Amino acid sequence: MSTDRTPLVVVATRIFAPEAAAATFRLGALVRSLGEHARVRVLTATAPPALRDRPADAPETTGGATVSRWPVLRDASGYVRGYLPYLSFDLPLGARLLTGPRPDVVVVEPPPTTGAVTRVALAVCGLLGGRIPYVYYAADVWSDATASMGAPAAVVRVMRLVETFALRGARDVVAVSEGVAERVRALAGPGAPVTVVPNGIDTEVFTPDGERHPDAPGTAYLVYAGTASEWQGAEVFAEAMREVVRQVPDARAVFLGQGASWPALQRVADDLAPGAIELRPLVPPAEAAAWLRGAAAALVSVRPGVGYDFAYPTKVIAALACGAPVVFAGPGPAAADVAEHRLGAAVAHDVGQVAAAMVEALRSDRGRSSHRGTDPNEGLDEAAEQARRVAWVREHRSLAATGRSAAAVVLRLR
Repeated sequence: MSTDRTPLVVVATRIFAPEAAAATFRLGALVRSLGEHARVRVLTATAPPALRDRPADAPETTGGATVSRWPVLRDASGYVRGYLPYLSFDLPLGARLLTGPRPDVVVVEPPPTTGAVTRVALAVCGLLGGRIPYVYYAADVWSDATASMGAPAAVVRVMRLVETFALRGARDVVAVSEGVAERVRALAGPGAPVTVVPNGIDTEVFTPDGERHPDAPGTAYLVYAGTASEWQGAEVFAEAMREVVRQVPDARAVFLGQGASWPALQRVADDLAPGAIELRPLVPPAEAAAWLRGAAAALVSVRPGVGYDFAYPTKVIAALACGAPVVFAGPGPAAADVAEHRLGAAVAHDVGQVAAAMVEALRSDRGRSSHRGTDPNEGLDEAAEQARRVAWVREHRSLAATGRSAAAVVLRLR
């Protein structure tokens, strides 16, 4: 990037604020940090109707960045997911990159098709006036996930080719974990530039301070906040509720989100007493925080053996930042942190083990009982335990630190 003027950074992503997702949090932090040193333009999709607070063509700024939105196709749950929805964003993105203000560097978020379109568009721009580098923000490895979900071999091969093409064209890749970084190097080559920047959370939004959500149940409840995709296997919590309500009859589980698991969650909810499982749409981050700070525990899962054992769901740190403990079902580094640092319960992705952990969380009502004094079993004041969970997040998973680290990767391409 040139040094005699303020550089322009373009961020290309199908998901951005106000949608509550891991990508939103990390990209929001990146945009804020970049804004201290550069002009930032975000090319993204029009928000779902339920989250729109302005006309689609109204000017918009977020964190000092100019946000440009484009109408896209969404699946039945309102998510930009699937081949046609991806194309509805990716193809116009190519034109937007070619016709908009010339950037000094581009940051591109998965899926790999978005990265591939970005590489081609920037190559065309390069023919007209010098190469434009891009950074690929690898939250996961899509071709691995496609294979693990049983997609046809031809589809997996195409996805791997597209992903490899997108990764090899990047001047740098930001990976959210060492596991993702290893797979990126396997696809792009051992010499591929990869920088690991773990996901973080906005500790000014996700905080224990404030009221719980006004629609929250009057009894102890558990909350799953965020997308419920195939690789997460959130159904395990719904199935576990069959046993949980036998032991804790007034137990409640609230799911805030969308995703492939939603129909299965609805089927279980229909089998149980009204209110035992409540399904709600995605909510903005501040509203999600209000639900989390009132919960006995947050529910987070990773289905084992489907290519995401290395994942570290942002749901974990969002809950802990609000003071709530986590019931984590499945493998991976998040499970290790929950167990090692006593941040909740880490169990197998198994209905029986999950049900037992949920019952224990509801009965102890951890994170919500700071006014109840001392826990006789552990001899620890619940207020101190809540503060310890919050302090752990602020020390290890602050979104501000994540944004600064990712921004440094982008800005060093000047």
